[in-house]
Amino acid sequence: MDTLGDVIRSQRHLHQMSLRELARMTGISNPYLSQIERGLREPSDTVVGAIADALDLTTERLYDAAGIRVVDEGTEGAGGVREAILADPHLKPPQRRALLETYEAFLIANGGPRRRTAGSSRTRPAPSGDASLS
Repeated sequence: MDTLGDVIRSQRHLHQMSLRELARMTGISNPYLSQIERGLREPSDTVVGAIADALDLTTERLYDAAGIRVVDEGTEGAGGVREAILADPHLKPPQRRALLETYEAFLIANGGPRRRTAGSSRTRPAPSGDASLS
């Protein structure tokens, strides 16, 4: 099974795109993108979304190709930690996002599924002729 980094590298090659070009298109640094492709870093859903956009794919297709299970928010359990973070009036929106991303990263690192949040769903269809992710 390919890793997420393997899938991203493969799709980048299929689009005949250099690492630098993808980094420029996504606003992600060249070294960080290289580490993602080599499996040294686990990107956030936001970063995966930017990469998917640049490759004209959906985040779901990238995750599926890498064998990463994605569940819709609210479909598994109550999520008391998430609810507490979202309900805290003392946190600003960027602080809430940072805490939620950190919490999700810990869950993923411990073998839990990735959660699809409202901002991580992409609805654009994949380009025609892209048989590698079918």
